[in-house]
This record gives sequence, structure tokens and C-alpha cells, in this order.
Amino acid sequence: MRARKRYGKHFLEPAWVEKVVRAIDPKPDETFLEIGPGTGALTRPLAARSKAVTAYEIDRDLAADLRAAAIPNLTVVEGDFLDRSARSPLVPQSTGPLAVRVAGNLPYNVASPILFRLAELYASGLPIADATLMLQREVAERLIAKPGTKEYGVMSVLLQHVAGVELLLKLPAGAFRPAPKVLSALVRLRFHAPDPPVPDPATFAAVVQAVFTRRRKTLANALQAYRGREPIAIAEALADGGLDGRRRPETLTVAEFARLSAFYAAKR
Repeated sequence: MRARKRYGKHFLEPAWVEKVVRAIDPKPDETFLEIGPGTGALTRPLAARSKAVTAYEIDRDLAADLRAAAIPNLTVVEGDFLDRSARSPLVPQSTGPLAVRVAGNLPYNVASPILFRLAELYASGLPIADATLMLQREVAERLIAKPGTKEYGVMSVLLQHVAGVELLLKLPAGAFRPAPKVLSALVRLRFHAPDPPVPDPATFAAVVQAVFTRRRKTLANALQAYRGREPIAIAEALADGGLDGRRRPETLTVAEFARLSAFYAAKR
């Protein structure tokens, strides 16, 4: 099957399928949501080892081929997982808490929006137990990055605030066909309630995004990027959060960003 460049498809080679499936570890009573099944390399073993799979495929030809395979417990949804206007159910009807597991080989060009969409769906009530996803290794390294490292940034803070992230497997370019120009990794995210809680998630995200536009500046300087706050407000915010304005934004922990955003949320 030829990969369409516009969808950023790279299909997993058979030799690597079993390694990935073992890492996912599907169980007979579990329901899966698969994003980007492609030719079904993961879809088939997932369906064989789980209760049901709903697969979102944007490529109409690939979606048609999966339907033609007539896998009894597979529902194929032709469309973009990120399309908010889609009316199809995200997963088959299931019962019990944390009944949905997510898996997928994400196109590199839309991996970040999909990660944030999953976090949003969890927050809105979709019972996601975990999400085991193949990503560009650079993105995976950002997800697990610690404060003070060059990989630590907006994605690190915002997703670590709502999920635990574990690196499961590193994949070479040769694990895919056609071989991408980058390395890949398999990660598992386990979503949870925001930790620590913040009074206004939108303010938290805005503060994080603003200061990382000036990550090499001091924190006091970087905070000027947040809605052009006056220096006195910045001084108050730093004092309220017990933060040293001479630090760099990339050294702040998730909890420290939460304290900082709480000040601005209270001033709205």
C-alpha cells in the first residue's frame, strides 16, 4: 500500500509489530480506540486480543480496505480524529470505569494536536485508561523532559500536568515503510486530573506558553510576554509564588507554573 505524503503515513514493518503489541499488552476484556490504523498492522492483532477496536482512518482507501477485511469486532471510522464536527461515536458502547485504551502510530505532523485532543477528551469525561502511541522521538523526549533540560518546554509542562508519561520503546527509521528521516519512540500516557489543581486551566496554559517564548530570558523578563503585564504585577506574581525572578523559565516545575498562574487567575 502506497503511503500518501499529505497524510504523513509511515507503516510499521511486520518485524516490529509484535514488539509494539507486546508493549501495548491488550487484554480480552479491553476496548481500544486506534488512531491512524493505516494498513491494519496493529489493528489486526489488537482486534484479535481485545474485546473491540474503533479505528479512525483519514485515508478513504485505507479505511475501505480495513472494512473489506470484515473483522467482526472492528469499527472503522473514515475521517480525521481531530475533526470536532465528526458525529461518529469515539468508541463502541462499553461499561465500567477506565474502559477505553488508545493506541496508534501517529503522523508526525499532527502528533501534538492529537495528544492535546486526548487530554481534552479525558477532561471532558471520556474514560481513557491509557494511550500507547508511536511518535517522533524528539516529541517523545519533550513529553518526558525534566526542568532545566533543553527538551523541556510548553508540551512538557502542559501534558505532564495532566498525564504520567513513560517511554516504552525506541524504534529506528527502518521500523517503518517508507523509512522516515527521523527516529521514533513508543510512549504510554496515563491521564489524570490536573496535578496540582489550578483555578483556571486557560490561564495556566497562557502563562506557560507566554514565558517559553522567552525561555532564555530571566523569568521576570519572560513574564512580560504574558499580556504585557506591568513590572509591579510581575513582582507581585513572583512574590506570591515564592519564585526568584532571576531564574530561567525552563527551570520551573509544573507545580511552580501552577502557583504562578493561580496569581494571574485571581487578578482577572
